[in-house]
Order: sequence, then structure tokens, then C-alpha cells
Amino acid sequence: MLLTKRKFRLETERMTLRLPTHADYRAWSSLRFMSREFLTQWEPTWADDHLSRKAFSNRVYWASRSLGQGTALPLFMVRRDDDMLLGALTLDNIRRGPAQMGTIGYWIGEPFARSGYMTEAIQAVVHHAFSKMDLSRVEAACLPENAPSRGVLEKCGFKYEGVAQSYLQIDGRWRNHVLYAALRLDRRGKAVTD
Repeated sequence: MLLTKRKFRLETERMTLRLPTHADYRAWSSLRFMSREFLTQWEPTWADDHLSRKAFSNRVYWASRSLGQGTALPLFMVRRDDDMLLGALTLDNIRRGPAQMGTIGYWIGEPFARSGYMTEAIQAVVHHAFSKMDLSRVEAACLPENAPSRGVLEKCGFKYEGVAQSYLQIDGRWRNHVLYAALRLDRRGKAVTD
């Protein structure tokens, strides 16, 4: 891990996980555009200006501000071999005090799905959250029918905890989500899923 005033990096076997920069705009907008059909079935409805440079600049400023405030860790997944943007993962809603927890959300471009990149990224971020940030719990949620997302969470040691009714608006509709969590000191056995 490398951490300076405005920079943050986690290195995994194949990737560098780092904050987005303004220079990432073309790669990000291109990957999101080409993966639109693949992503929108699992995400909140995109705003009309979702792929605009201005919207991306706002994301970059938010990422830097959130890291500085300790409320989120928004990271781009960049393949080291060729500097290719693969997707993103954010540890968000970081709560301190008695809770010591955060929530992860993630996406990957369609060409890179099911190649183990997201598993690698989640494992690195969860390890960092537990060992360096002193978090006790990391939560995640996904649509019940999103078998690949459920699979990656389970592969990363997250356990199924239940269903949250009307949890998020996805593709324009309020949708139930299955809830998962990883605990720093997890003594639970394998959770039974539906």
C-alpha cells in the first residue's frame, strides 16, 4: 500500500487499485459505454449526463474528498501489464466508533468479467479494511438473481445474511437485495443461502 496526501494505491497480483484521476476519463467513459447493456441491469438508472466529462470530474473530486475525509475509498482497478482500466470498487459509508464498518460496491467492464479480477480486488480491499483501517465489518448487497456477484462475494469469504426489501432503485425500479457481510473476526460457519 502506498498512501500520500492525495494518492492511494493497493497492489494485487495483476492490478493496481488507485483513485480515479481526470486523465482516466476517456478509458472510463469508453468502458462504461461499451458495457452499458451488461451493467445497467444491475445498477441505478444512469443520469442523462452519466458519461459526460463534467459528471466524471465530479466523481474524481468526490473520490479525493472522500478519501481525505475517511468516508470512502473509491478505487479504479487498473491492470498493471497494459494500464487497462477494468472496473471500479468502492468501500463507502465508512462508519467509525462502535460500528467500525463500511459497504462495498463494484462494477467491472464486460470484456473483463469472470476473469478473477473482481475477486482479487475485493480480497485486497477487505484485507486493507481489516488490517490497516481497523474495520470490523464490510457489507455488500446485490440483486438475488445476480449469480456472478453472489459467487464472487462468497468466494471472498462474505456470508449471506438475509434479504433487504426495496433496498435500492435498480434500472428504475425498487428492488430487493440479498445482503452479505465479511467480519474481521468471523466465527460463523458457512451461511445457508436461499
